[in-house]
Amino acid sequence: MRSLARLGRVVVPGRPDALRRAAAAYGAALAGTTFWNVSSTEHGGGVAEMLDLLVGYARDAGADARWLVMEGDPEFFSITKRIHNRLHGAPGDRGALGPREAAHYAAVTQANAGGIDGRLRPGDIVVLHDPQTAGLAAPLRAAGARLIWRCHVGADHANACTEEAWGFLAPHLAACHRFVFSHAAYVPPLLAGAAVWIIEPSIDPLSPKNRALSPARVASVLARIGLVAAGPRRRVSAVLGDVGPVPADAPLVVQVSRWDHLKDMDGVLRGFAEHVAGHAGARLALIGPDVSAVTDDPEGAAVLAECVETWESLPTRARNAVRLVALPMDDPVANALMVNAAQRHARIVVQKSLQEGFGLTVAEAMWKSRPVVVSAVGGLTGQVPPGTGVLLEDPRDLQTFGRAVRDLLDHPAAAATMGRRGRRHVRAHSLSDRHLLQWGRLLEHVNADDGAG
Repeated sequence: MRSLARLGRVVVPGRPDALRRAAAAYGAALAGTTFWNVSSTEHGGGVAEMLDLLVGYARDAGADARWLVMEGDPEFFSITKRIHNRLHGAPGDRGALGPREAAHYAAVTQANAGGIDGRLRPGDIVVLHDPQTAGLAAPLRAAGARLIWRCHVGADHANACTEEAWGFLAPHLAACHRFVFSHAAYVPPLLAGAAVWIIEPSIDPLSPKNRALSPARVASVLARIGLVAAGPRRRVSAVLGDVGPVPADAPLVVQVSRWDHLKDMDGVLRGFAEHVAGHAGARLALIGPDVSAVTDDPEGAAVLAECVETWESLPTRARNAVRLVALPMDDPVANALMVNAAQRHARIVVQKSLQEGFGLTVAEAMWKSRPVVVSAVGGLTGQVPPGTGVLLEDPRDLQTFGRAVRDLLDHPAAAATMGRRGRRHVRAHSLSDRHLLQWGRLLEHVNADDGAG
């Protein structure tokens, strides 16, 4: 259960009063209605984490808030992954988004709508998250729902890929009343004149992934998964390959993300191996989920296999400096604590994505006072103002990436100052109270507009 009162004790001075007013607004806006959220997975990514906090805090405010997860077959999730990649401006698997794919997408979303609309009451507010859910819009609108489509991904610049993806989604989006994007640049021309809100994602400082952990707890968690040599013997084998834990005193560079081509885990591995391995005793940990547990991302297993192949091809010294970690997903709280501990133990946290909708892992690391090295793409750019981290203008430039990491390793005092500045920035701009205040205003607006249907 999320607690707005507890959250108010850790946010910046002056915002607790605004948070209490927002809680009252939630209650007023949602009185007599249900606040539904629909996504494609309940774990394994930033959308699920944000939904957990949004729904949890709405319930603490007295709202009848619920979260539903879609079902789909492998073909459906291959199609929606294709859409996801193209919304980022990338071709992905280069497969078709033609009439056959549109028909299958519509059939799966219609089947899901049949399991939802009977539970709706006219006037309920439904937030549909990302491309997987857009096909639910028309049938749920017909059932009387007030619809918000929340898009968590996008590209700073349009190209043929983005235009194809938006063309695929356009017939479904026409049924939505309002739209929420993480950045204004992500809003496509087809929504010109529509009711669009910009709400950046946030992290919850009280969640298992972000709450304070003692050094002893950090050591125990990392020893348990076999990543760092400290504490009790490992009980969960999360490190791939026949390698042992890294020394507790070795500087650890960490990237945490899904196994996704756009996260460029393989590029991080090669950049570290070619330009950092052997420097200052540093080690690299690439940390992602157990791919078998992430049903809405069919590319995960292939990306992980590519990383394993690259790792196996490295010279012995570089291979021994790298750990590939696939975290178990069966217990979401335990998984979040593993990520928390890895980020806190890290000397440097990187996010060398080729494209990124927002990138919650960067805000998470900055909240933990870790210096960050991130690509200047998408939502990452605005998270890292001068002095709070290193922005890479070209994420494919592995030499510059390696130089940035080495520089932070060589200047620990400057890196620590960067980490402290990053924490202050996140506290002011990226915690869940700001996120909730914006959603409160949006829900008030929805409630006031009786003519939305």
